[in-house]
Amino acid sequence: MPEVIEDADVIDVLPVLPSLSIAQTRDFYRDKLGFNEIVHEADDYLIVRRVFAGRRMELHFWLTDDRRLPELSSVYLRGGGIVALHAEYSTRDLPDLSPLQIRPWGMQEFYIRDPHGNLLRFGSVV
Repeated sequence: MPEVIEDADVIDVLPVLPSLSIAQTRDFYRDKLGFNEIVHEADDYLIVRRVFAGRRMELHFWLTDDRRLPELSSVYLRGGGIVALHAEYSTRDLPDLSPLQIRPWGMQEFYIRDPHGNLLRFGSVV
């Protein structure tokens, strides 16, 4: 497992996204996006984690039957290593992976939609 940078003084902000199926969400994030650590899984809640560039990325999901909620939900993941992460995801079968682009607001970004519609936006300062 890659080394993780620990800092007890940092406050982590962890998104909680809607899921139409905990099992489908787990499989997509584990198999397609590399969130190999299943921290918690229940019928109605899921926590997944992966390490990238020495930092943990952790996402939480809650079960809903309202199809509109994931389609209206998004999270922005900002930090270093975005170019390498996009390169990794480009080797996987991700139909909704956007190109890596420099945006007018000074960020280099790419996007992924999960199977239920949640938008994941990844970015780093140019």
